[in-house]
Amino acid sequence: MFCTLHRLVRPALRRQLLPATLDSHPSSRHTVQVRAKTSASFRLLEDCLELNYDGKPMHFNYVWLRDHCRSASSYDPATHQRSVDTGSIDLSIRPDSAAAEDDLITLTWPGGHQSQFSFSWLAENSYEEKKRATVQPRILWNADVYKNANVPSAKWDRFMSCDSELKSFLQNYLLYGIAFVDDVPTTVEATESVTQRVSVIRETTYGRMWNFTSDFSRGDSAYSQLALDRHTDTSYFQEPCGIQVFHCLKHEGTGGRTLLVDGFYAAEKLRQRSPEDFELLARVPISHEYIENTEGHRNHMKGIGPVLSIYPWNNELYLMRYNNYDRSVINSIPHGTVRRWYEAHRELTAELRRPENELWIKLSPGRVIFIDNWRVLHGRESFTGLRQMCGCYLTRDDILSAARCFDLQA
Repeated sequence: MFCTLHRLVRPALRRQLLPATLDSHPSSRHTVQVRAKTSASFRLLEDCLELNYDGKPMHFNYVWLRDHCRSASSYDPATHQRSVDTGSIDLSIRPDSAAAEDDLITLTWPGGHQSQFSFSWLAENSYEEKKRATVQPRILWNADVYKNANVPSAKWDRFMSCDSELKSFLQNYLLYGIAFVDDVPTTVEATESVTQRVSVIRETTYGRMWNFTSDFSRGDSAYSQLALDRHTDTSYFQEPCGIQVFHCLKHEGTGGRTLLVDGFYAAEKLRQRSPEDFELLARVPISHEYIENTEGHRNHMKGIGPVLSIYPWNNELYLMRYNNYDRSVINSIPHGTVRRWYEAHRELTAELRRPENELWIKLSPGRVIFIDNWRVLHGRESFTGLRQMCGCYLTRDDILSAARCFDLQA
């Protein structure tokens, strides 16, 4: 049986069904125009639905289609949770027939159950589309790019009361990996309030909110007046903290500027220049370690992962672990690869240390910075005098959730 429909998109015209069964000849293709300048055609093959949408071929396994059924008995739209028991789906399941109407395709399964999908939904959620799409759009930057962008800071009063100010802040954070709130009262309590506007505080061994000076109260060089090279924090966690927040409450002295480097910008430069080095740093896992044995604090933490983490379906970079201070013994790389790893690491380090990639800022009282700790490396120059800092870590999931609730892509 072969059935084809060609229909111009006109309001309130009659609807027609396109039936298809597995008995159809493999070359049979069923076509429907779903909107102006877009058409969809499909075939029921032996093991999958083949969809051609807007000129792009896509394939959907039948088990996948039954598992993603959005009928009332398979999916609860109130909770957005699956009701179908995936483990009970017959792995050889196939629809008995399919029918198309406008932008919808209806599959009828053995036993009479029906699943209905829009072609646009299938296209959006296909592997082929995900492979082409970016999970989170970003603007990669060096110092000049960021300065020339003139990215505005949020203002404390509006930030705490106005959703449009919050949305703008979140968009800047997503695009650049850093964002600022100005005119914040210089207290720990106000700093805590401004962070909770966007996310949930992640309590760690350092506590909930930090309020520290260079008193060496913890076994970490951050609690000193020393300069710190660019790095990401908590690389020794299995899941490094997502967001770092800093607020300089007071500084009676000199120096202490903050260094910021877009690690993703440097990594993409490395990928363009030496894809083999990039691939090696994304493939080989190494350890980072934090050992603390001071009065009142004993910790031994270890996190394992590659320097660069990428999504396997589209090779998009989403996480960088770069901390030369906390990198542990390298014993997870075979002898024949160690030298190549050091070469690749040196190339990345050279890119991260290019002067044009360094953004230096002075954190002054009242200005709070939010840093994407999975992307932007931070450091500081040495300083003199009393420098009182406060801040915290925030959960990555919650700030991305806040962004999605504003329909931002994250």
